[in-house]
Amino acid sequence: MGNICMLSDLRPGEGAVVRCLGVAGETRRRLQDIGLIRGTKVVCERKSPLGDPVAYRIRGATMALRGADARSVEVER
Repeated sequence: MGNICMLSDLRPGEGAVVRCLGVAGETRRRLQDIGLIRGTKVVCERKSPLGDPVAYRIRGATMALRGADARSVEVER
C-alpha cells in the first residue's frame, strides 16, 4: 500500500491515485464530473505563484483546483 495523503499535498511532477472524496453535495458532484473518482490517476502539473489554484492532469486534461477542493480529495501515492 502506498502513501496516503490529500491531493493538495502533491508537489509538481508527483502523481497519485484517487481513493475517496471527503465532500458532499454540489462540490462532490463537480469533482466527480471532472473525473475525480476512485481509481483515477492524477498528476500535479504546476502551482500558481501564490500557491492557489493548482493545475492537475486528470484523465488527459489539465484542470485548476482551489486548495479547499484539493484538500478534500484523498489520494494514494
